[in-house]
Amino acid sequence: MTYNVLFLCTGNSARSIMAEALMNQIGAGRFTAYSAGSDPRGQVHPMAVELLQSMRFDTGELRSKSWSEFAGPNAPGMDFVFTVCDRAATEPCPVWPGQPMTAHWGIEDPAAVEGNESARRKAFRRAFFALQQRIRLFTALPLGSLDRLRLQKALDDIGSTPAEEFQDD
Repeated sequence: MTYNVLFLCTGNSARSIMAEALMNQIGAGRFTAYSAGSDPRGQVHPMAVELLQSMRFDTGELRSKSWSEFAGPNAPGMDFVFTVCDRAATEPCPVWPGQPMTAHWGIEDPAAVEGNESARRKAFRRAFFALQQRIRLFTALPLGSLDRLRLQKALDDIGSTPAEEFQDD
């Protein structure tokens, strides 16, 4: 079985985009990931694209899009929907067809970091590795053997897992 996963953020330009790319690589064959935003910026943040490309991710299909694309009758049915920013978690979301499992996995917005280029790049790497850690925990879950209540607890626990300290070499 292949599970569909949607990552939501307000702008759909950095965190949710990186999560989509990570899930499609880490969960290849078991998961198909998508991303969207409540108020999409219309373009993927250049530093997100640069970081993903430097790690050999295919970025050709990544684009900033509205979550309304995934709420209509012709949208793929989602099994899981994760918010990765605090603002999107508090916004009224569309009703997702199929009643997917949901959780909040808040990650600090690297696009909001101010400062020099090095500080901004470090923020993107920190967000990337925090998302990678959570996605690895998620994809390791025995999804077929957990009942809905235990699965929800596991999803919530992953979202509250502190990211391992990121070391920038």
